[in-house]
Amino acid sequence: MNKTVEQIYNRKSVRVFEDRPITSETKDLIFKAALQAPTAGNQTLYTILDIVDLDMKKALAVTCDNQPFIAKAPMVLIFLADCRRWYDCYQSAGAPCRKPGAGDLMLACLDAVIAAQNTVVAAESLGIGSCYIGDILEHMEAHEKMLHLDEYVLPIAMLVFGYPTEKQKKRSKPARFDQQYIVQTNTYSRLPEKELRNMFQARHPEPDFDFDSYITAFCKRKYMSDFSLEMTRSVSKYWKRFDTWE
Repeated sequence: MNKTVEQIYNRKSVRVFEDRPITSETKDLIFKAALQAPTAGNQTLYTILDIVDLDMKKALAVTCDNQPFIAKAPMVLIFLADCRRWYDCYQSAGAPCRKPGAGDLMLACLDAVIAAQNTVVAAESLGIGSCYIGDILEHMEAHEKMLHLDEYVLPIAMLVFGYPTEKQKKRSKPARFDQQYIVQTNTYSRLPEKELRNMFQARHPEPDFDFDSYITAFCKRKYMSDFSLEMTRSVSKYWKRFDTWE
């Protein structure tokens, strides 16, 4: 196994960091890695916010589901799906154009997330841990105001970075689902209930694992949680801005 693949296999979310800064030179390498990511039509449909203000970090720790480690992270990046920049270019050039639509938003979200993952891989190669903060999609009104966001700009991903503590380095990575349940050939098909149960049993071989109890608890803790419902509300409100199809 080559080193890059090994690092991808071993990478896990890190939420506890050493009290050690990430140098400007290292940050620059990570930013450059982001900009090398694949992008639709070479448009770079995203903007990266480098959050360096401590008060903003503390505020984000609260609005992003009360996670104090966000404020302690040496580097915090927010990836914005940006449909404004090119729209401004079209208008500046006097090009006949429509308002950004749902397809444009989807492409911008993909661009932003692909760039974000490039920073994760680059950071991992430099010994720097990372953690995605999906909660940036919550509380859109608060985040729009805090980040001075435009109506055609969505905060699609947030990442915190830092050098992991020794304990974090030694912590086991959570098991992933087996490939046979995730990779399908040519066409999609729903997994029958037996396969769904086998999928979880393979990931949780412990003898006392109970599928029904686990799924019920997970549904309550994640899918039906307040933060999940708020995230859905926020994203739905954004989506309506791009509903320009007639």
